[in-house]
Amino acid sequence: MRIGVISDLHVDVNELKGEPPIEEALIEVTAETGLDILVIAGDISSDAGRSLAVLHKLRDRCGIPVLFVPGNHDYWSRGNDTEDTWRLYRQFQTFEGCLCEKPYELENGWVIVGSSGWYDYTMGEPDYTVEEFDRMQAMDRIWQDSLFVNWGMSNRDVHRYFHERIERDLTAYRGRPAIMVTHMLAHPYFKVPMPNPLWAYFNAFLGSVEYADLYRSFGVRYGVMGHVHYRKTYTDQGTEMICACLGYRKEWRQASVVKEIRSCLKLITL
Repeated sequence: MRIGVISDLHVDVNELKGEPPIEEALIEVTAETGLDILVIAGDISSDAGRSLAVLHKLRDRCGIPVLFVPGNHDYWSRGNDTEDTWRLYRQFQTFEGCLCEKPYELENGWVIVGSSGWYDYTMGEPDYTVEEFDRMQAMDRIWQDSLFVNWGMSNRDVHRYFHERIERDLTAYRGRPAIMVTHMLAHPYFKVPMPNPLWAYFNAFLGSVEYADLYRSFGVRYGVMGHVHYRKTYTDQGTEMICACLGYRKEWRQASVVKEIRSCLKLITL
């Protein structure tokens, strides 16, 4: 079984006249790679309606299961007439491939569990207090989730909600080989390296080290994540971690979107 992994498509930001849309290029690469399943670890766009439309198009055109967890950008409310992020969360759950609180069982005994994940500030430097992180701004910069996401609770409480749900899903399938998908980072290896004065603060909004604790507790075989726009892999205590972010055009290395997606997409072969 061939599972393709990618994240951070940002189809809206990456549109360019004369080039195929990001989703069309992904459909082409999916077909030529012969995937059995496509997994997207969040940030399809910065609008829930656009992201859902892309998901349905990918599923219908690729003809294979398309699995997904929303990223922070997918939850952004900018002109979609809602200030309740939980409403958007429930909308994403209506997509049959959404992994949030809905593990996906494979015929070969494997299971894929997933959650957006969130941040609890454990990846930030200890020089800052919780109150300083709660402000979500420093050095004349602001973390945009504070403007466009409204959970109605603190970031650490949102993290706790998602952590508890994915731990419950892993518990239900304990003993089964598992792939765990989050949008947020699950291991500090993937955060911006120190020293870096700016990211000593903003690393706090990249994820939580507690997700790596789940890897170890449940023997997760593959950990898939996104968010940080890195393309890295790392193996720790039996978990192979994959961060395969397409990211923004200014970060690309190839001359075309098709070539960039080919170089970004990672394969898990079971």
